[in-house]
Amino acid sequence: MGMGTRAMARIGGGIAATALAAFVAAPAWAQDVLGQPTPGAIDLQPAASPLKHEAIFFHDVVLMPIITVITLLVLGLLIWIAIRYNKKANPVPAKWSHNTVIEVIWTVVPVLILVGISLFSFRLLFAYHDTPEVDLTVKVTGNQWNWAYEYPDQGVAEYISNMTPEDKAPAHLYRLAADEPMVVPVGKTVELLITASDVIHAVALPAFGLKTDAVPGRINHTWFKAEKTGIYYGQCSELCGVDHAFMPIQINVVTEAEFAAWVASKGGSMTKKADEAAAAAAAAAAPAAVVDEAAASAAAAAAPAPTAAAPAAPAAAAAPVAPAAQ
Repeated sequence: MGMGTRAMARIGGGIAATALAAFVAAPAWAQDVLGQPTPGAIDLQPAASPLKHEAIFFHDVVLMPIITVITLLVLGLLIWIAIRYNKKANPVPAKWSHNTVIEVIWTVVPVLILVGISLFSFRLLFAYHDTPEVDLTVKVTGNQWNWAYEYPDQGVAEYISNMTPEDKAPAHLYRLAADEPMVVPVGKTVELLITASDVIHAVALPAFGLKTDAVPGRINHTWFKAEKTGIYYGQCSELCGVDHAFMPIQINVVTEAEFAAWVASKGGSMTKKADEAAAAAAAAAAPAAVVDEAAASAAAAAAPAPTAAAPAAPAAAAAPVAPAAQ
């Protein structure tokens, strides 16, 4: 028996040491890569937007401690009951079947835990819902099986984004890279207007904390604000058909100058709104000028013609000549 106990202790110690070594060494072989999945990683992708920072806080600071405490509590109770109330240790079982105090506790405590979680959860939901002032709007349409992007404020017409073929994509980015990515400027609030043309899809990009359904006949919206330039990858996360796995989402975050150049290359303009406003003002001013000119012409036509100068008065009759003196 003694040898068996020592052997079990050695085995248990070896397992614990191995687990500890693996845990300590994990950061060395699973360094997270910004914007894409990391092989062997066990945590959420690093945050690249304010929403993802809040989501990571909710997960790491609120949910994980609560889940850990509940798990350890349940495990402890199971072990204690298995040891204390097995047939050998407790040959005469208790005769009671209810305990009011325990039943109240296991009813009230979970409710309080859920209420506490809900406070942080609602705060995060409101952050997703309350979009800040928008700098850029992108319309995203899910198709079987690709994505279409359109920039209405810059005049960039809808273009299709397909998955980069396997022979042209890096091995670790196959099914993540796209041939025509979405391009946005860094540090700007980007609003996504999301819909679908056929079946339900979903826009999911972990680094920005995005996951929004694309529903035919409906427009959902979400937002993000990229903190760093770079390339970020996501995928459709709603089962949408046989090629569901071939709908990657690639977002290139660039500087404002690079974004302006890209918009120009797509036939758009960074001043489209201003140009349209100026054109509308000019169009509104043109009829007013025509009306003013017509009114002036009508007034001139209605004015009486100038009268000729009155003829000169006839010369006064010559006075009779006085007779000459005799």
